[in-house]
Amino acid sequence: METMYLVLENGRYFKGRAFGAPLSETTGEVVFTTGMNGYLETITDPSYCGQIVVQTFPMIGNYGVIPAEFESKEPRLAGYIVREWCREPSNFRNEGDLDTFFKDRGIPALEGVDTRALTRCLREFGTMNGRLTRKAPPYSEEELQEIRDFRVVRPVLQVTVEEKEVDTPSEVKYQVALWDFGAKHNIVQELVSRGCEVTSFPATATAEEILAAHPDGIMLSNGPGNPEDNSEIIAELAKLCEAQIPMFGICLGHQLMALARGAHTTKLKYGHRGANQPVEDLDTGRIYVTSQNHGYMVESDSLPEGARVRFINANDGTCEGITYGDMPAFSVQFHPEACPGPWDARWLFDEFIEMMRK
Repeated sequence: METMYLVLENGRYFKGRAFGAPLSETTGEVVFTTGMNGYLETITDPSYCGQIVVQTFPMIGNYGVIPAEFESKEPRLAGYIVREWCREPSNFRNEGDLDTFFKDRGIPALEGVDTRALTRCLREFGTMNGRLTRKAPPYSEEELQEIRDFRVVRPVLQVTVEEKEVDTPSEVKYQVALWDFGAKHNIVQELVSRGCEVTSFPATATAEEILAAHPDGIMLSNGPGNPEDNSEIIAELAKLCEAQIPMFGICLGHQLMALARGAHTTKLKYGHRGANQPVEDLDTGRIYVTSQNHGYMVESDSLPEGARVRFINANDGTCEGITYGDMPAFSVQFHPEACPGPWDARWLFDEFIEMMRK
């Protein structure tokens, strides 16, 4: 296998072996995820658009490629890094291996990297840009500056649906408008399984277009990038909030709802990514283990009057969920659809259903 390097914007580099697409180089934001399983859901999560994903768990690919577990039609990540990928996956549902999967989709990957050292570096210095390249060191200051200057331009528009899509259950009880900023497939499935006909709207939709569908509830999906870059969406969302329709936001949707109500967001040092993030419900004191994938957070002390923090991260105390007292709405930073991850928080979909019922 050919030698390939990960070069970070601070000049540190890691040597490994190339697999996947034989591209000469690719640049992206380097992030790590701590999930011990669910790599297929991670790879196909649209929220990783433009990012080079590092798996901290050492062996990846042991159950192969299973399309039924994809969270989107195609992966959007820029690159993938593992300690070791399994050449001979074993699972009765397996339909291929990761090397072929990445080759077919033009995504470069790197194995043989000391992912523990790489993760410690990202934790110490924070998330940073990096480049997968076959060029051996040393690297010039000009090359490092190119890596530092890299930005993903409007990633939400790269991952949203192009036009409206409808998913219908066998028995329709509620009409839900899903504003798709890069929605994971299982969000739709959780709603459909509860009797919701889900109409997915592109990120470019206006408040008037969504309201014209006369939804019983509005779901704001997860998605990639800096929430503050979506000024048009935030403006339209502020109009939706005035309609007093039950609303549920997840991850990016949680952040956008807060911004639409006048709160602020800020970037975390290295984010929360993985299927094992503890969250405390301040209403009950109960701890939930959750799946998360985000690099930004809502600033708790910036919430508008009538809004309150309901969930916090049990590790660092950051905001993980908000309840709004002046409208039928709530939001969470984590992923209650649990793909990948534990099922602890799936009851939040039932809370949304009850809100629509009332």
